[in-house]
Parts: sequence; C-alpha cells; structure tokens
Amino acid sequence: MLAACGRGDDQSNSSPAPAADTADAAAVEAPGPSSPTGEQPPQAVELAASLTEAFAASTTLADSAAFDGASLAAGDSVVWFWAPWCTICRSEAPEVAEVAERYASQVNLIGVPGRGELDEMVDFVDDTGTGSLTHVPDLNGDIWSAFGVYGQPAFAFIDDDGSFEVFIGGLGGDALAERIDQLIAA
Repeated sequence: MLAACGRGDDQSNSSPAPAADTADAAAVEAPGPSSPTGEQPPQAVELAASLTEAFAASTTLADSAAFDGASLAAGDSVVWFWAPWCTICRSEAPEVAEVAERYASQVNLIGVPGRGELDEMVDFVDDTGTGSLTHVPDLNGDIWSAFGVYGQPAFAFIDDDGSFEVFIGGLGGDALAERIDQLIAA
C-alpha cells in the first residue's frame, strides 16, 4: 500500500481508512445518541474496552507515564497518527498543535507516532513545537492497527457515543477545525 505521506500534499484527500475488521467500512457507526441518564451507550463502553486493550502497555513520550486509552472514549477525542520522517506530518504539526490548544476544553487531541525510532519521535516533537500535546508512541503498530490506520498522517475522530471515523491524509488547520466542529456538534 502507498503511505499517505508519499502521495504529496493534497489536502483534499478524503480516503477513509478501513475499519479494523473490514476493508470497505469508512467508519463505525453508533446505534444512537448518548443515554440521557448519563450512562455511556453500549457501543461507547465497547470502544473504551477496545481502546484500553490497544493502549495496554502504552506510555507517553514526554514522561513515560502510563496512558489510559479508555480516556479517549469518555468524550469527543481526536487521535493524530504521524511518523517522524513524514514531511506532511511535519508541515501540518504546528497547525495541529494550534487547533488542539484552541479546542482543549472541548476535545481531547493526542498524537500517536509510529514507523520510526523513539529518539526520532522526540526530535520531531521538539522541532515542530507540538510538545503541548500528549504523544503516545506506537512502536509495535498495535494502536495504528486497532484503528485500521495504514498510512500517515491520519486522524481518528472519536465521538462520545462510541463511534469513530478515520481519515487518512493531511488536514490543514482549517479543515481539522471544521472536522472537530462537526464532531462536537454530533
């Protein structure tokens, strides 16, 4: 497969990633809105369990603290998949950081670097000014696989109802903000 980073800087690319179980699904759809009683719908509970498993032994890049993947299912979240050598990832990084800061009170946005060495990931974060984000390195590819991510950059938009959609390709700051607005409104 051709990695997204190798296709050029076409920000209009809207190729969805395959869902973890099937190559034809663009998103996992939830059966309905969140429960009015404050309980998470069953799909959100299932997603939290899946995320806990996917992030099981994961630690943050900055301080090696344990990361609880289930925290992503507790509210609207965005996962940014990047690689340290990816030129598109590097060019969009400052805008991702700015959007993350702008939406910090509404959306949890984390980075999940993969396909590189740990020291290269640290250098990427230092070079791009994305240190304010939580980054959870995926050195063995388990997290990327759990979301069906096969190229970088990519974004997973996780709704608080337990559904998520994966977008493979670069998003500029405006397009990312627009997608987050849609996520919040859903």
